[in-house]
Amino acid sequence: MEYDVVVIGAGLSGMTAAALLAKRGLKTAVIDQNYKPGGSCGIFKRNGLVFDQGASMLFGFGPEGFNAHRFVFNCLEEPIDMIKHDLLYCVHFDERRIMFWNNMDRFIQELAAAFPSERNGIRKFYKDMEAMYRHVMVEHPNYTTPDEPDPNTSLKSLLRHPVSHLRFLRFMDRSAQSLLEKYFTGPEIFKFFNKLTSTYCYTTLAEAPAILAAVMFVDNHAGGSFYPAGSTLFLPGKLEKVIEENGGDMLLEKEAIRIIFENENPVGVMLRSGETIRGKNLVYSGTVWNLYEKLIEPSHTTVHWIQWAADQIPTYPSLVLYACVDRSVIPEDTLPVEMLAGNPDVLDEDEVTVYLPSIDDHTLCPEDRHIAIAIGPSFERWDLPDEADYLKKKEEEKRRLIGILEKRFPGFESGLRYSEAATPRTIERYTMKKKGAVAGPKQMLGQHLLHRLHTRSEWDTLFCCGESTVMGTGTPAVTVSGLSAANAILKKLGQKPYAHHENMKNYVRIVEKPYTEERRFDQYPEALRDIMRKASVCQFCEQPACSPDFTIDVRGVMRRLAVGNLVGAKRAAQRNGAVIDSAVLAECEQHCVLHAENGRPVEIRAIFSALAKLEVPVKGDRHE
Repeated sequence: MEYDVVVIGAGLSGMTAAALLAKRGLKTAVIDQNYKPGGSCGIFKRNGLVFDQGASMLFGFGPEGFNAHRFVFNCLEEPIDMIKHDLLYCVHFDERRIMFWNNMDRFIQELAAAFPSERNGIRKFYKDMEAMYRHVMVEHPNYTTPDEPDPNTSLKSLLRHPVSHLRFLRFMDRSAQSLLEKYFTGPEIFKFFNKLTSTYCYTTLAEAPAILAAVMFVDNHAGGSFYPAGSTLFLPGKLEKVIEENGGDMLLEKEAIRIIFENENPVGVMLRSGETIRGKNLVYSGTVWNLYEKLIEPSHTTVHWIQWAADQIPTYPSLVLYACVDRSVIPEDTLPVEMLAGNPDVLDEDEVTVYLPSIDDHTLCPEDRHIAIAIGPSFERWDLPDEADYLKKKEEEKRRLIGILEKRFPGFESGLRYSEAATPRTIERYTMKKKGAVAGPKQMLGQHLLHRLHTRSEWDTLFCCGESTVMGTGTPAVTVSGLSAANAILKKLGQKPYAHHENMKNYVRIVEKPYTEERRFDQYPEALRDIMRKASVCQFCEQPACSPDFTIDVRGVMRRLAVGNLVGAKRAAQRNGAVIDSAVLAECEQHCVLHAENGRPVEIRAIFSALAKLEVPVKGDRHE
């Protein structure tokens, strides 16, 4: 089968591109090595506990600021529920707890209290950056990448605020350090901002481009920070829903090993199984290294591009701790996101960001517990040939992270109810990010913006998106890169690209917090709500005992139903020509991991029976 578009990689950027293209009627397929979409955005479960595997704080869903996610969901006409945090986060810096308020004036007061000698510079810096940000980024929304500009929107914005635009462009090849030097003098505040750039984009002030810092320091305050109600399962899950409702195919657990060329143009993908998937256009959403070192054979490119890709400097590898602790351990005034800066003088392994999504979302764990996810840099060597040495080091590093959290939350270690760690090797295994570099190539001077992969590759049929491209890392950034890839293909095909217009209907619903089990799925019809509740009990096991031969994709059906994707669930249930009767499903229940744990398996029979009775209109399904 030949598709109009084949997307390689089911991270947020690839899923965004695929959803937008499928919505426009293009025959679309998404290929990914994993059994679930999302890349670094999504969940895994342990004993009923829900952990965000990567992204746990999201931006761009609000009515203000650079709200790329809101724009995409409005374009897709797909409802999604989001929790808005009261504050962005706080930073523990040199024995100070600095609160990042959504309100810019209040934040300026907070920062001035921490650095009183810099009070005037702080106010001037943030007011200057805020004015420029609003003139360039907000007043005329333009959700595209610098290499794919919308000339009409850009011209309107330029003519209205020429001074702000020219000033913004002057930041292109300057460092953030040089920008801050015009406002501040004391070494302490530079150390503070150094921690912020390290946390935001994995660079130092000297490395970070001023053009990115100018946006980075303001944007979050303008739009606020969010968490998907019910977990980050919903963000990729909703994109998958749009893809499948519009006839797209999710080709999961299929690893792409080579891009196929004909007449020196990409025309398809070779899978590890030997199967080939052909596409008139390809969208690649992985790392620059995998593209040039693995997928494209050297004979199809040049030594220059191969070396250019190899020379891209990665962000540092990361280590992640996933933990569940007694609720009593976490103080009442704790925020859902807290950044522990560690040593203010250097960037080291004590610099850890802690996410506690269960503070606002009570559906992730029992009421008397909290989920804590801590991520920080790892400067250890992980390419250990001996597995025993690797596991020992993994345990040591897990204990080190627990020790850091113990300092912030006394009693954390004794209050632990579950913990596990993901090393850079783990991250690379599941996301194909080279050596666990979670943010891809550094967005640093010399390899920033237009020095990175562009949306349009050197071939007419291959387009790129993701954190290796111009926008760099962060969920709004990769979402915009996916939007740009979709628009580039639409333009090529003579179709109208997605663009902002006034009075777009809003599909993002901000729900009250704390979000509780009683309110879960309350926006859905009762019949669907019941099936979603039952399906969400599934643990989405990596090795599902309920269907050991994978004849029936129970796990895939449950994952789709948990986000309301009925079309995808029906297609998954019918895949492989499986014979589905009550006896077979009863056997699946007997092997369910929850049956072994507590004698209460997922209600597979009841779910499949209800699913079969639901009438679901399919939008342009071309592949049945």
